[in-house]
Amino acid sequence: MVGLGAMPGYGIQSMLKEGHRHLSGLEEAVLKNIDACRELSAITRTSLGPNGMNKMVINHLDKLFVTNDAATIVNELEVQHPAAKILVLAGRAQQEEIGDGANLTISFAGELLEKAEELIRMGLHPSEIIIGYTKAISKTIEVLEDLVEKGSENMDVRNKEEVVLRMRSAVASKQFGQEDILCPLVADACMQVCPKNPANFNVDNVRVAKLVGGGLHNSTVVRGMVLKNDAVGSIKRAEKAKIAVFAGGVDTSATETKGTVLIHSAEQLENYAKTEEAKVEELIKAVADAGAKVIVSGAAVGDMALHFCERYKLMVLKISSKFELRRFCRTTGAVAILKLSQPNADELGYADSVSVEEIGGTRVTVVKNEEGGNSVATVVLRGSTDSILDDLERAVDDGVNTYKSMCRDSRIIPGAAATEIELAKRLKEFSLKETGLDQYAIAKFAESFEMVPRTLSENAGLSAMEIISSLYAEHAAGNTKVGIDLEEGLCKDVSALKIWDLYVTKFFALKYSADAVCTVLRVDQIIMAKPAGGPRRDAQPGGGMDED
Repeated sequence: MVGLGAMPGYGIQSMLKEGHRHLSGLEEAVLKNIDACRELSAITRTSLGPNGMNKMVINHLDKLFVTNDAATIVNELEVQHPAAKILVLAGRAQQEEIGDGANLTISFAGELLEKAEELIRMGLHPSEIIIGYTKAISKTIEVLEDLVEKGSENMDVRNKEEVVLRMRSAVASKQFGQEDILCPLVADACMQVCPKNPANFNVDNVRVAKLVGGGLHNSTVVRGMVLKNDAVGSIKRAEKAKIAVFAGGVDTSATETKGTVLIHSAEQLENYAKTEEAKVEELIKAVADAGAKVIVSGAAVGDMALHFCERYKLMVLKISSKFELRRFCRTTGAVAILKLSQPNADELGYADSVSVEEIGGTRVTVVKNEEGGNSVATVVLRGSTDSILDDLERAVDDGVNTYKSMCRDSRIIPGAAATEIELAKRLKEFSLKETGLDQYAIAKFAESFEMVPRTLSENAGLSAMEIISSLYAEHAAGNTKVGIDLEEGLCKDVSALKIWDLYVTKFFALKYSADAVCTVLRVDQIIMAKPAGGPRRDAQPGGGMDED
């Protein structure tokens, strides 16, 4: 018979193991989740827009990040709260799909949840809020289609002016004031590697080489690759060169069999060394006879092999990263050969020039291919510190991703908060036509769009209330393209200022935000089966429970 002392607790305690935590109801689960998400979006919101502030994030490896790129910030923060993690995942999905707009996704989701909290405190049920939000996002997508600039769907992705026009706002949001220098660089690099069918554009074909020293105006685009290491040996330049790539290295130890040689006399040792030398010379001579001027090794380069490479006037490069080696093969059209042997003519790559240059005290190898058939371009960025270069690289990445998006869908909509205010105005009108309780949720959804002009104004040090009221007044008068000119602090027609956003960026950012918010609002209980604060004390290898 079981003693009374061994009786389990009542309710959920009797069902779950000891040390679990169970949070339920509005106060404990829903509002706590909303609170965590709001805290996360408060971090990213101040980085929104061209005047966004930088965050200094030090990750678990003690690496320092100084950036206003929301995707980098939330990835390095290692968010633990399960509800806030949903927002991080939405931001990550946006980053992977479009490559820009992660900040808008997270900040807008935080604003929607804040409005949802107000509605819950007013007495609305989360289900009614979800229904209202779902109707609102469907209406938003309808209105977005109306706001698309006429004729923008027909675009030549090789027209530099049009490319720069669509790329400006993505690059300016990371590097405000530098977009006039950066955008043409990124556009050149993208257009050089754009395939016949632009839909197949590969982001990986635009590389970035960061070299400390100089300034941004010293940055250039190279047709080909820039390797951040010196050539091995004394030959530093080769023109119109055929290139042999050996993935396994160029070394004497790369023999096919592993055996033991027993040597009895000095003469035998000398003869053995000579035969080994002769073998290496034969292999290197075979490569030179095939017409190669440059040898690229994926692993170590032996001293003896290097000696013979020098004798046969072969330039030697070493690329230890296999990803970089793959890109090098793509640039030159070479085939990586596994062992040191005579290459066939079709396995050799070609480059117009391979030369070692010194840029800002750093020796780099520049592989140029000015003629057609080149599929890799490199943006050489110059800056004073590593942090600045990292941030410039993020701006370039955003520009390249925007190019990829415009290759698929080139439609544009007004930027600088003009679209958001128009959406807010139209959704408010839509909410007045609804009869159920969800009209309150739709009205709050419309109000949430004010977060964008408010944040842009606050980050630029302007009066948010004045800006928003004058924007509403302009849009009520039918000027749907009026947004904020942050430099002058006035409301102006953004089509004259040439501030445009890509339609797909906005579409996915708003869609992912609404989906993430509805997911968070659907949670009404949080059950953590494991005890808070690490493993259970009674689960020690010793067996029985510890006595407290």
